[in-house]
Amino acid sequence: MRGLVWVVLLFVLAVVAAAAFGRNDGLVSIFWAGWRTDVSLNLFVLAVLAVCTILVVAVHALSRLLSLPQRARLWREQRKELAAHAALREAMAELASARFGRARKAAQRALALQGDAPGLASAHDFTAIGHLLAANGAHRMQDRAARQEQLALALAAARRGGAARGLEDGARLLAAQWALDDHDAPLAQESLAALSPGAARRMHALRLRMQAARAAREPLQALHMARMLANHQAFSPVVAQGLLRALAEETLAQAHDLQQLRRLWQQFDSADRRDARIAARAARRAVDLGAAEQARQWLRPFWDRLGELDRADREAVALALAEACEGITSDWLPGLESAAQTFGQDSAVLAAVGAAYGASGLYGKARQLLEQAASAPALPPRARRAAWGRLAQMARAQGDEARAASCDRAAAAVP
Repeated sequence: MRGLVWVVLLFVLAVVAAAAFGRNDGLVSIFWAGWRTDVSLNLFVLAVLAVCTILVVAVHALSRLLSLPQRARLWREQRKELAAHAALREAMAELASARFGRARKAAQRALALQGDAPGLASAHDFTAIGHLLAANGAHRMQDRAARQEQLALALAAARRGGAARGLEDGARLLAAQWALDDHDAPLAQESLAALSPGAARRMHALRLRMQAARAAREPLQALHMARMLANHQAFSPVVAQGLLRALAEETLAQAHDLQQLRRLWQQFDSADRRDARIAARAARRAVDLGAAEQARQWLRPFWDRLGELDRADREAVALALAEACEGITSDWLPGLESAAQTFGQDSAVLAAVGAAYGASGLYGKARQLLEQAASAPALPPRARRAAWGRLAQMARAQGDEARAASCDRAAAAVP
């Protein structure tokens, strides 16, 4: 298409030249030192055009010749910049290939080449990335002193960049991850606390904060972070549920008295308090602290809707109630009897109802249910031993030492 345009322009030029110069009879007289020369106007115009063209070409050639040293300098600087960028890319490639020593050397070579390239003198992001790559290589090689030195240089370069706040946040996230790798929770929390508000709300930052809180033995804070991540679907439902329950259990284990346990329970998210297994774990901790009544209060809402729970949740609630039956009141008896009739094949429910009957003095009903539960292989060994122990206690209360001894031997035989 471009060639066709040039051909059309050439024809237009030919037509214009023929129209302008075809019948031009003018003369141009040139006087010089007593001499006179007459030439046609056409020849004079062509000569002027030729002279102008030669002058333009000569001036352009002279300009190119005079600018040759400057262009050579720019070419050398460009070569250095290209070499610096190539070294930086090499550092990234070596780091991805797990060649950490080579990555570190390539990053340092890129920084050295940057010093020789005036065009990269103000490229603070280049400097920060180079130091971060060198710091990452040092971290992988367990050179903590060099890592911290390179990290400080990267942060300083990111701050000088002004608009490179995102790069500074990235460096702090990397620093937090490295600190967690070193099991240095305080240093990780310090790096995370320096993040900008926007970066602190990112998924990766929340993950790191959760890991740092857990490493620092602050499970309640880790639980809050895990709940935020779960609400944003950062985990699969199964993984999120398991993680939340594990963190809730760690948090409850830190309670040393009933008041502290109640305070921790109130600080839980409402979704965690509605979890049957978390409530069962809180009830068990209350029993360990001698507060069986508080344990039953937490278990009562779940026991009243026992049929809505799945088998695992029902077992957790029932076994927790079995441990919290000391001092149980008569208002529980209708619900206990209904549960025994509805879940007559569930050994955990039988163990809970039998323990509650025994604590209420209904030894006849309790013995039958506890014997069924203690003989059920599906029941956890701890619950089976507890059922045999309660049978032994009831037998001693009735003065039957032979039965009590038999129950003790059965408890000891549970694997």
